[in-house]
Amino acid sequence: MERIEISVPDVMAGKRADAALSTLLAEEYPESASLFTRSYVQKLIEDGLVTSEGRKLKKSDKVTEGAEITVDLPDPEPVDAQPEDIPLDIVYEDNDLIVVNKPKGMVVHPAAGNPSGTLVNALLWHCRGDLSGINGTRRPGIVHRIDKDTSGLLVAAKNDAAHISLSEQIAAHTVTRKYYAVVYGRLPQGSGIIDAPIGRSQKDRKKFAVTEKNSKTAVTEYRVLEEIGNFSFLELKLRTGRTHQIRVHMASIGHPLAGDPVYGPQKVIRELNGQCLHAGVLGFIHPATQEYMEFNSELPHYFKVFLDKLRRSENV
Repeated sequence: MERIEISVPDVMAGKRADAALSTLLAEEYPESASLFTRSYVQKLIEDGLVTSEGRKLKKSDKVTEGAEITVDLPDPEPVDAQPEDIPLDIVYEDNDLIVVNKPKGMVVHPAAGNPSGTLVNALLWHCRGDLSGINGTRRPGIVHRIDKDTSGLLVAAKNDAAHISLSEQIAAHTVTRKYYAVVYGRLPQGSGIIDAPIGRSQKDRKKFAVTEKNSKTAVTEYRVLEEIGNFSFLELKLRTGRTHQIRVHMASIGHPLAGDPVYGPQKVIRELNGQCLHAGVLGFIHPATQEYMEFNSELPHYFKVFLDKLRRSENV
């Protein structure tokens, strides 16, 4: 059983305990957010596993700002990732690491709602289980992630030493990460820097936003490669790596990503099946050789097709 302490933020004040905890637990465990339904939280409360200041909460209790809530989460059923024979687009591989080109639509690692068919399942098959164990049995080898509907380059570690080295480089912001995106509108400048902190949205706790409250520094560089009608084709470089950083930053300046169902306009370009975003360049110091390595991934088919359509019509 795992015990966690949750402090109630002001945006949750006055809400029922079951509703507030459903949201707060999903934030605490984003990879298993779909598990923390209101009915699941109600069961925790009914079983006496949720307390505040030593008092067992009722599901209808109203929570107050700053209240400290203790939740005893029952041990989950073991859900170890299993090897699956899923084809991989391997860009580079040696005894320490593997660089792959993740397709759009593939989840990086198993979680509630996505127990199989992930990149981790494919890596376990290909590497015969020879992956670092730092992140446990659900995320072996995973050093960093990109969203399900973002395509492009990822590096996975085959041993703990490589994992530690790569993680330290990411934490120090020394890893080169360049993305390509199509966004709405024409930017006023050909290049620029967005330096704006990112944290949980105060309006919708399932989303992120530019905010000064409970946020972290986030910096994105952008360069306009092409203007096409009412859209722009951009190259973006991450100086930091916050969740949804590019999507949030571009939406914050009025240029959301084409196809983005979360941060884009209400009328989504459905043919894209998610945001038009590709991780095209990845560079780092090799953990063993200490040499800098950089890899490139060409734009995927869906991305090229969309660009060609814009160029032909200059309107969607």
